[in-house]
This record gives sequence, C-alpha cells and structure tokens, in this order.
Amino acid sequence: MANVPWAEVCEKFQAALALSRVELHKNPEKEPYKSKYSARALLEEVKALLGPAPEDEDERPEADDGPGADDHALGLPAEVVEPEGPVGQLAVRLAVIEFHLGVNHIDTEELSAGEEHLVKCLRLLRRYRLSHDCVSLCIQAQNNLGILWSEREEIETAQAYLESSEALYNQYMKEVGSPPLEPTECFLPEEEKLTEQERSKRFEKVYTHNLYYLAQVYQHLEMFEKAAHYCHSTLKRQLEHNAYHPIEWAINAATLSQFYINKLCFMEARHCLSAANVIFGQTGKISATEDSPEAEGEVPELYHQRKGEIARCWIKYCLTLMQNAQLSMQDNIGELDLDKQSELRALRKKELDEEESIRKKAVQFGTGELCDAVSAVEEKVSYLRPLDFEEARELFLLGQHYVFEAKEFFQIDGYVTDHIEVVQDHSALFKVLAFFETDMERRCKMHKRRIAMLEPLTVDLNPQYYLLVNRQIQFEIAHAYYDMMDLKVAIADRLRDPDSHIVKKINNLNKSALKYYQLFLDSLRDPNKVFPEHIGEDVLRPAMLAKFRVARLYGKIITADPKKELENLATSLEHYKFIVDYCEKHPEAAQEIEAELELSKEMVSLLPTKMERFRTKMALT
Repeated sequence: MANVPWAEVCEKFQAALALSRVELHKNPEKEPYKSKYSARALLEEVKALLGPAPEDEDERPEADDGPGADDHALGLPAEVVEPEGPVGQLAVRLAVIEFHLGVNHIDTEELSAGEEHLVKCLRLLRRYRLSHDCVSLCIQAQNNLGILWSEREEIETAQAYLESSEALYNQYMKEVGSPPLEPTECFLPEEEKLTEQERSKRFEKVYTHNLYYLAQVYQHLEMFEKAAHYCHSTLKRQLEHNAYHPIEWAINAATLSQFYINKLCFMEARHCLSAANVIFGQTGKISATEDSPEAEGEVPELYHQRKGEIARCWIKYCLTLMQNAQLSMQDNIGELDLDKQSELRALRKKELDEEESIRKKAVQFGTGELCDAVSAVEEKVSYLRPLDFEEARELFLLGQHYVFEAKEFFQIDGYVTDHIEVVQDHSALFKVLAFFETDMERRCKMHKRRIAMLEPLTVDLNPQYYLLVNRQIQFEIAHAYYDMMDLKVAIADRLRDPDSHIVKKINNLNKSALKYYQLFLDSLRDPNKVFPEHIGEDVLRPAMLAKFRVARLYGKIITADPKKELENLATSLEHYKFIVDYCEKHPEAAQEIEAELELSKEMVSLLPTKMERFRTKMALT
C-alpha cells in the first residue's frame, strides 16, 4: 500500500459509503447519478491505495467465472479458512471494494461492469468463503448477482447464485455459528467495530433478503409451493427481527393468502389476511427504517391503494370459501342437496376436533401481543365452509364490507378494470348467497341486486376497448335474468291460477335474458356481422351455453297466440340444432357442453313432432 495513513484510507471509504446512500432525487436533475459517480471515484482511489491483489487471488481462467464455477457458486467449501496475514487481509479489503464497485455500477444501470466487479469480489474470497470475516460479504455478492441475472430474465442462473448463498449461510451456522464480520468493518478502527448483537442482526437481515429473492425466483419458475414456503419464511423472519415496512409486509402477506386460497387451505389464508390487517394498522406508528426511508404521510395514494388491494384479497377469501361450500352441497342442477348438507354437518365436528392439530402445522406470524392481535382478527372470521344461510350470510357481509373498502380506491374513473372486477366479485357474492337462500322471492331480489350493479357498467364501457369485459358482463346479466325467470316460473307453478301480472313478469325477464344473451352472441360476429364458423376456445363454452339458454328461453315464452308460439318453437329448434350441428363438425366442442348437448339432441328429436301436432291443432281450429 502507498505511504498513506490507514486512517485516511478508511476516511475515503466511509465518504464513498455516505455518497452511495444519497437518494437520486437529491442530485441535480440533469445529473441523477452525480453522487454515485463521486462515490465510485473514491472507491477506485481506495482500491489503488490498497495496491494489486495477491498473485494467487488475482486473475483466474474465464471458465471459472460463471455461476457453475466451483470457487464461488454451487459447491460448498470443504473447510473454514481464515484470511490470516497481510495476504489474506488485503484480499478481503479488495473484495469489499470490488463488492461496492459492483453495487455502484448496478445502481447506475451498468450491469455488465457491475457483474464483473461482483465476480472479482467472489474470486478474491474463494478460499475464505466460510470464514468469520468473509461469509456475509460472499452471500451479499451472490445475492446481488442473483438479482442481476433475474433482471436479465436468466432465472436459472439467478437461482444457482441464490441457492448457493442459502447453502453457504446454513453451512456457516452449522459449522461456525458466531455472528460474522459486517464487510464495512474492514475499514473501521477497532473501537468502532460492531457489537456481536449488531453483527447478528445484520447477518440475519442478509439471509432474509436471500430468502425473499429466492421466493421471487421460485415464483418465476412456477414452483409455487416452494415460492410460498420461502415467502412465508421471509415474512416470519422480518417480524422476528423487526425489520419490515408495514405496508410492504402486509401486501406480501395478503398476496401469500391467495396461494393458500387456491389450495383451499382456508385456515392458513385467514391467518395471512388477519396478520396483514394487524401489520397494516401499524402504518405511521413505527419510524422509518433503512429499508423504508419514506414516511407514510408522503405516500397517501400508495397507502390507499394497498388498503384496497388487501381488501380485494379478503373478498376472494369470502367468495372462494362460499363457492367451495356450494360445490360441495349442490346437486346436478345446481340446487342445494339436503343429503350432502347433512353429510357435511356430520363432518363439521371432526373438522373442529382437528382444528388444534391443523393450527400447529399452519403458518404462524408473530409472538406475544402481535400474536394475540392476529388471533383477535381471526376469531371474527370462520375458516370452515358455511353449511346454511346464516353462516353464508356472515361471510357475505364480511366480503361486502371489503367490497366497499376496495371501491373507495378502485373507482371507475382511473381504475376501470379493477373497479369492474370488484363489482363482479360483489355480484358473485350475491349469486352464491342466493344458493343458500330457501325463499324464492328473496333469491329473486338477490339476483335483482346483481343486475342493478352490473347493468350501469355496460353503459359506461366502450365496447371497442373493453370487448372481453363487456362480454363477461353481458353474459352475467343474462344469466341473472335467466335465474330470476326460472325462480318466477317455479313460484307460478305453486299457484293454481297465476295472474296476468306474474305472466307478464316472467315474459319480461325472459325478454331481458334474451336481449343480453343476444348481445353477447352478436359480439362474437365479425365486422360483416357474420357469426364465426369456428368459435375460439376461450369463448366456446359460454357461446354454446348462450345458444342453449336462448333455445330454452324461446320455449318458455308464455303467449295465447298459437301462431306466435309456433314461431317461438321454431326459433328454439333452430338454436338447439345449431348446437348439435356445431358439435358434429367440431367434436372437441362436445366435451365442453356434454349435458347441454344431450338435451339439445333430445329437443331436436322431440320439437318437430310437437310443432307438427301444434300445426294440426291450429288447422282444426
């Protein structure tokens, strides 16, 4: 090293660190990286003052530089080698400089140069990776290379670096265990070195970051079970070490709940969402940290957006739990099967008996007061499938509460797609609640509420820009009218002599259902208004269902005019015949609508005879 006092070298290094931490917006507008470049110049000066790397630590063959190289990636050190003497000490100090130069270049979007410096850092440390002085630096370098390769969408390379970091941490904790040196301590005088407690805190934070990045990599690789496990571990560790940002932690926990909802693990999903609520409630109550420098008051829009997103996760929880119960209890025509309901009631006791053992295996966040606060939220929400209207209504009301909360942020002006999805979820909550309702008039009112919230959306939406969304809404409105008509027919069937008001009501509902099914089917036509010969896979089932229901609706129109009734039967036959003919030409379509196809074939066979009898009767009269 040149004849420069060591204190001066350390001072330059600390000045470089201070400049590195300057936020970009505090630099001149035309020079956003000014502080980064100044930091880089100081780091290069320190590197020059330290002198060249020891000969055996310097250049190595290019083949050894990649993530599969045995010196710094997948393989683990066979033994602990401490960097003793001037040679080892110089190698570590240079590695620290190379690491900070690597991060600096990545921060200024010079990824290739950043990669080069990080690889040099690892090369300098290759013999000392498992040592007390180097393990933290090595893991941090590999974490940064993992992020870099992930940003390049080279996910498997990123995975190799990050898994190597995880393995190195585990080996160090098993074989050494004591809190390792924080890399910057190489440039601190003895009296300023960190305490064991602070070293431990920082090392655990490095490992938590490693798990966080691994969770994202596994998500990219569609290894969803593994991604969920690592996400859970990250969240748990952040709470244990009190190193989290409430808004970010809460949204990550709420997102994790969606994995458990899709797996039908409702106890775990409820726990994640309850914890998200509790931690989100801390926003503004804890001081900003290194990871979250912004005060909450500076990001009100982000706060309200995340609150809305967490609310949407709760909506999915309530809706999926109710829909799962419906699937378990419905018969082959979608009505409540009392025998299945009784069987599930008998299983309920067993589910409650097993609750404690399930809870012990389930994800758990926090201890002490935090754990109590999460439990208090959980106790207000069931994780069991609702078995009757009262249980379903509790979940419905909770879901509806979060619908209103989500709509506070996701308004139609500015968040069209999100707003529509929230309204569709609200409609779906009413639809599934109607399944549990035994009173037909009240069921009708629930479907009426669905229509009242969905119809205005078709007026506001530009059909050209929102074609797919428009189709979804048209189909859903049509189905709601269809269900209402069926219910009104069932109510009329119970009456000995339905009056003209009921008949008119049934026909009006029929007409409205036909209108929206036809709008949906017309949206499939080409610019010349021609219906496609081959229907796309994404709309095949809804198109076939729409045709089937239109056929059925024409057959349900109540009229005293024989001529009109014959016309309706002919139109009904035409739609049934379309389904049969289409499935003959496109056999793959038959798998999408097996039950409807069988009924269509039956009607194609029966309706001509019925129509002929009708003509004969008309001729006689």
